[in-house]
Amino acid sequence: MLAAMTDLLAEAKAGGFAVGSFNVYNLEGALAVVEAAERTRSPAAIQLHSPAVKSGGPPLVALCLAAARGANVPMAVHFDHGSSVGEIEEALAIGFTSIMADGSRLPYAENVEFTKKMTTLAHSKKVAVEGELGRLAGTEGDMVVPESEGSMTDPDQAASFVEQTGVDALAVCIGNSHGRSGTKDRLDFGLLARIRSAVVVPLVLHGASGVSEPSIRRCIDLGVTKFNVNAELRGAYVSALSQGLHSQPPDLAELMRSATVAVRDVVSNKLRIFRSSGRAGGMV
Repeated sequence: MLAAMTDLLAEAKAGGFAVGSFNVYNLEGALAVVEAAERTRSPAAIQLHSPAVKSGGPPLVALCLAAARGANVPMAVHFDHGSSVGEIEEALAIGFTSIMADGSRLPYAENVEFTKKMTTLAHSKKVAVEGELGRLAGTEGDMVVPESEGSMTDPDQAASFVEQTGVDALAVCIGNSHGRSGTKDRLDFGLLARIRSAVVVPLVLHGASGVSEPSIRRCIDLGVTKFNVNAELRGAYVSALSQGLHSQPPDLAELMRSATVAVRDVVSNKLRIFRSSGRAGGMV
């Protein structure tokens, strides 16, 4: 069933677990997320970032929405890293139930202005908004941020940012990074605790691929209620395709199914780590 992101995050915050939000690029990815969520009885989100939407267009978004509606657990469909007015207007027009207004590349005042404008627009359509304060290093699609340009979230700024923009969730930078890198377990839990004390909205951690299970668990204990996962899913998908291509000639239906299963297994394990297994029962 298609669900509002705000409902999923509220349940996660109250229940001491986190919502897994998983980047997909095609039908196989969407099916993998739904199958994993159904198998584990978890709420979850299918997530598309800007390059995927540019590539697949409205048909890709439509199939993700259809997959979510057909699921027997609550599923949101989230637009990740919308960094321009045009992108977000398009995302709202084609049916996303949640969007990220990413002004993290901008100076603080401009980030506030952009995020507030996008939040007002999205809320007029009853769509949830995630903002970001701080700057994540790493690679996400066609977005590359050198480590030297990354910056941590300031707790005092976070409180003001949330109040001024009206966002429903806040993505934080506490040493996490996009992609899979050696910095994954250098998270600043003290900073996370201070941010949690400063703001009331659910917190989001991008770049959850490669973060250890103990670190994920500690983040949940300190108030993170949504994790974004991309790199590990891409790796599983490409590995399954590479292995399947050795058969001659490859059976395309079987090849696509093997990729779906590989991604599904990664998502299932993440949902277990996020403590969301079995939590969909009271939300359906």
